Amino acid sequence: MTQQDIARMTGVSQATVSLVLNGRSDADVKLSAETREKVLRAIAETGYVADPIARRLAARHNRILGVFTYEPVFPSANGDFYHPFLVGIEQQAEVLGCDLLLLTSTPVVDGRRRIFHGDNRLRLADGSILLGRTIDPTDLARLIAEEIPFVSIGRRDDAGGPVPYVGADYAAATAEVVRRAVALGHDRLAYLGQGTGPESWADRGRGFREAVAQAGVYGGHYLSTASGEPDSGVAAAAPTVAATVLRDTAAVLDAALAAGVTAVIAEEHADGVALFELARSRGVALSVATLGEPTRAALPTAVEFTSLRIPRQAMGAQAVEVLTALIEGSAADAQRLLPCEVVPGETLSERGK
Repeated sequence: MTQQDIARMTGVSQATVSLVLNGRSDADVKLSAETREKVLRAIAETGYVADPIARRLAARHNRILGVFTYEPVFPSANGDFYHPFLVGIEQQAEVLGCDLLLLTSTPVVDGRRRIFHGDNRLRLADGSILLGRTIDPTDLARLIAEEIPFVSIGRRDDAGGPVPYVGADYAAATAEVVRRAVALGHDRLAYLGQGTGPESWADRGRGFREAVAQAGVYGGHYLSTASGEPDSGVAAAAPTVAATVLRDTAAVLDAALAAGVTAVIAEEHADGVALFELARSRGVALSVATLGEPTRAALPTAVEFTSLRIPRQAMGAQAVEVLTALIEGSAADAQRLLPCEVVPGETLSERGK
């Protein structure tokens, strides 16, 4: 069935059918209630569905949202980490009546997908949601320059202009963990991880540095070369000047004990688990908190860790809200940071216990 078929069946023009389908009125075409009802009845009886390409030409979008992932999300070792984001995206897209297009045909270079390439299909969608720990700033700059609607899941620095994003407020959450450690009597703390590089690491590192400075306590920084990011395809960022680079978890523990550190805040959950279990095996009282859910395999443990719960599902859902608002040109807060929940756990305890 076409609009012409509907027009012939009802004895009206194709333009009238189009006006009814799009729910619009036209100053030059007066539609009576009877005419509108007749067209709607014919549409319902025939099961007519508007051609999505034609609707896109008329309405400038067809309610198809792209999802581009810089790292493979299924199947993969970190699939569980990405799953809540995808759930939130899917649920909100359903609420808003949008379809999802998973963009997976782009080539992989150095372990990461390239968003722009010779057979780019990004414009098949009205706009896209970008997932990945690190997003190439040149990609972001080009998306902004070419006015392609997109939203990043995760805070991103400006790239030739403000980048639309829905992220987690890692800086505030990390600072809260530090304050809890200080309240428990810890005055010599250390940060274990990069603390710089991708925005999610940089925000955690900044939250730690600002919180220890505000509290007036010691804040060391360790970086173990044994903990890489094998699943992300992201090259390890250069450590900050203050970071002490160590070869493995045992070296981190030795350095922390030598410096009188009693609480360690680990950027990656797996590193925190390894450090805590090693200290426990040596009979050493060391408090450890981690800054999010696992992104890579960790040692098995029965201990509930003091950690952060990242609002991943809410971030996915709100990314859809922001993207559809950008596509439709409606006003919306295009940069959002959602709070993380601090999970008390058992691993951040009173100093000396």
